[in-house]
Amino acid sequence: MKTSASARKLFARFLSFPWQLAGVLLLSLLQVLVTIAIPVFIGRAVNVVIGPNQVNVNQLGWILIQMLVLIGMNVLFQFMTPRLYNQMVLEVTRQLRNDLIGKFNRLSIGTIDQMSSGDLVSLLVNDVEIVGDGLLLIFNQFIMGILTILLTIVTMASLDWQMMILVVALTPLSILFARFIAKHSYLRFRDQAEARADQLELVEESIQQIEVLRAFNAQNQAISAFERSNEDYATKSQGAMFFSSLTNPTTRFINAMIYAAVTYIGAIRIIAGSFSVGELTTFLNFATQYSKPFNDISSVLTEIQGALASADRIFNLLELEEMPPVNEVVQRESSEFVGQVTFDQVSFSYDPSQSLIENFNLRVEAGQRVAIVGPTGAGKSTLINLLMGFYPVDKGEIRIDQIPISQISPQVLRNEFGMVLQETWLKAGTIFENIAYAKPDASLDQVVEAAKKAHAHHFIMQLPKGYDTYLTDDGGGLSIGQQQLLSIARLFMKLPKVLILDEATSSIDTRTEVLIQSAFDELMQGRTSFVIAHRLSTIQSADLILVMQDGNIVEQGNHQELMQAGGLYSRMQRSHQV
Repeated sequence: MKTSASARKLFARFLSFPWQLAGVLLLSLLQVLVTIAIPVFIGRAVNVVIGPNQVNVNQLGWILIQMLVLIGMNVLFQFMTPRLYNQMVLEVTRQLRNDLIGKFNRLSIGTIDQMSSGDLVSLLVNDVEIVGDGLLLIFNQFIMGILTILLTIVTMASLDWQMMILVVALTPLSILFARFIAKHSYLRFRDQAEARADQLELVEESIQQIEVLRAFNAQNQAISAFERSNEDYATKSQGAMFFSSLTNPTTRFINAMIYAAVTYIGAIRIIAGSFSVGELTTFLNFATQYSKPFNDISSVLTEIQGALASADRIFNLLELEEMPPVNEVVQRESSEFVGQVTFDQVSFSYDPSQSLIENFNLRVEAGQRVAIVGPTGAGKSTLINLLMGFYPVDKGEIRIDQIPISQISPQVLRNEFGMVLQETWLKAGTIFENIAYAKPDASLDQVVEAAKKAHAHHFIMQLPKGYDTYLTDDGGGLSIGQQQLLSIARLFMKLPKVLILDEATSSIDTRTEVLIQSAFDELMQGRTSFVIAHRLSTIQSADLILVMQDGNIVEQGNHQELMQAGGLYSRMQRSHQV
């Protein structure tokens, strides 16, 4: 995305606050006018005190009173203006974060899978923060600087156009340097933002997989990888900082040349009698006021380039293609769904160059229990992802109760599914909130009943605060098995028409698994169930077992039929792979 496009998009967001924006511009204009007027009065004051016995006390007193009024107004404007634009910038950054998290939830799982978690975290936290800081600088220094430059030129021209030309003569040189620095700063700030995202991803990975790292004694590898990433980030940061640090020395040198030129020419004109000391004092102040914004703007431009680099990344995500809209949203009550599932000539692959599932056909009657088994990479989990609508099929059609899922809104569809996955997820909150996640208005009695069915109530009551025990997002001090029990209890709260159990009891000991399986048997009554599992106890009683290999069903039947057939299922059983 081009930087100018990001700038336009940010400006469009400010146009949604017309009154605040108008107020900021008006206050900024008044503040600059007052600031420019003060040097004029300083010059007048100097002129009335030149020479012995030539002081006009009354005139000087009136000038000083006017200056005090202007200074008071300046202080008031300096208090009001930042307050107003700070509120506006904070509102824009708040909207950006809301838009990003909303966009993230509307993207397809396939699109999200192509992103790194570190990059997404960096976008939501760091990049939005950098954009906010850049916007604050735009209002605080950039706009004020531009107004100061323009109004100072107009004021100087009205007082003495020859001195005005002298002051502005070196302006093109300053602009050229600023443009050169800004261009190179943008490229380096963009590289810095990408390196920061990579570093965040490594940090997150190291924290989340700390047990795996230590189990394989891979700490040194992780440290080395982080050191390389850290060195890359430092190198790119140094490049960005180097170009941004060129701004002040360059502009200060040009400002000094302007100040010296005004002093020299002004002194000559005073000797010639065509200029007064007060006027020289005024123009020296104007020279400082005129040149200082160039220094500020040049410095701000480098920061703005960093903000625009982050804005590019933000808008690139916001403009990603979302999940395709449903052709016709089917509104149905939960009681109307029965749970019949049909795969009709379905083909799908993550990579177009590598086929996975081709011409897949399956019909599952409502209330049937279907177990899906097969070697790693056979397509078991992919089948579930397609059923949930996480990925659109390449060809064919998936139907629920003979209605294509492409014609059912994701909210309606997923309300009828309940999932328990191998990897548990718990939100930061109390145990009560985690169990009631699918039903936020649930009562304590309902939550307790669900926990009892999942055989989680006993260990919950042993915790210091019971159901009010607060958990962090990594489960706190709970074991993997206890976390899994909570996720199973959460499923009991939903009571969907279709159950999906993906290695749902893999982290539970054998004794607990027997109890959980009996609870599942109760829950599965009258519900269509898909079970991906390797343990015999979870698939032996299934109505239908699908044996998958290379994206196709190579065998199907119940446990006895498949064992008698002596095919892949039987071989997997004997080798303890099921």
